[in-house]
Amino acid sequence: MKHNTRFIFKAVFLSFFIFIVLTGCARYRDILPGTVKQIPAGAVDTKPPGSVIAEETVTIPFPEDAAPTAEYTIGPGDVLFINVSGNPEFSSLNTTSSYSQLGNIQAPSGSRVDGNGNIHMPYLGAIQLGGLTLNQAQKKIQDAAKKYIKDPWVVVEVGEYKSHPLYLLGQFRNSGTFYMDRPMNLLQGIALGNGHDANADLTAARLIRDKKTLPVDINDLLTRGNQRHNVWLRSGDTIYIPDNKNRLVFVFGAVKKGGPVTIPPGGLTLPQAIATAELRDTGHDFQYVRIIRSLSATRGELMVVDFDKILRGDAMPFPLQQGDIIYVPKSGLGTWNDAINEILPSLQAFSALLQPFVSIKYLSD
Repeated sequence: MKHNTRFIFKAVFLSFFIFIVLTGCARYRDILPGTVKQIPAGAVDTKPPGSVIAEETVTIPFPEDAAPTAEYTIGPGDVLFINVSGNPEFSSLNTTSSYSQLGNIQAPSGSRVDGNGNIHMPYLGAIQLGGLTLNQAQKKIQDAAKKYIKDPWVVVEVGEYKSHPLYLLGQFRNSGTFYMDRPMNLLQGIALGNGHDANADLTAARLIRDKKTLPVDINDLLTRGNQRHNVWLRSGDTIYIPDNKNRLVFVFGAVKKGGPVTIPPGGLTLPQAIATAELRDTGHDFQYVRIIRSLSATRGELMVVDFDKILRGDAMPFPLQQGDIIYVPKSGLGTWNDAINEILPSLQAFSALLQPFVSIKYLSD
């Protein structure tokens, strides 16, 4: 009786072991979960045999960053206090009265630089000072005053800095418009906002100039101290730090509801994202689903995923990351350029929500 029992136990164990081998280990033996295989540049549209993912890393060149002049340059909106040889009739040191709880306060009014960069002075008239340093402005006013005063001396000081705005938007402790009173770098500009708050998403932070996102990695600068990204700021720059509450991916192509898909707290996989966007009934290519992934503000990955293989259960569901852009081809596409041209209008429509790498690489031209 005991012999028969041991025989039956061994038979059941052996059957269970064979089942595990056939249905478990053999099922994923061709690719480990999370595998990313390198492929030669220029061949991103081919897949190594048996692989789910083909990948190419893209790096954006760092911008040239010329150091600005060390002196402040005068511009429109600035208020200047100008003293010409102590003569009030030639100067802009007239006082204005203001009232407070302390009584009447006398304050110099100064002269404001107009939109054309001119300052208007008694007797001397309009003098072009925009773009000049204080020393250059003093010399120019001095030359103009020689017509009326022998050997005049001139002192020029800035009463209000208003010509070099810097816009700090998003998750700063003190956001708003600030005016630079000297040449500033990126770290000094961020310090004007007293740093970022706890809800800041530094991976999506960006420096915007002339309506374009610059290839500058603010996250790398602040968290790793990489001074390469501590670029000089220019008048009119915007530093934007979004919050970390809305984590999104984007699905485009052969879907009914193209656009952003929210990543839930438990994470999101490629099948879940495509299911949320609802596939079209016909006209899609599952073998070459493309994903653009941001690794940083200046680095990203272009990936090709065999979604058919995932659906068949031959590969693990592909996990998505914040900012991933998924494109389900409507038909077989030969190159990445074809895919980018197809989704470019959609990227432009959601440009404010995209990761910096995507904005720099595909929307900066």
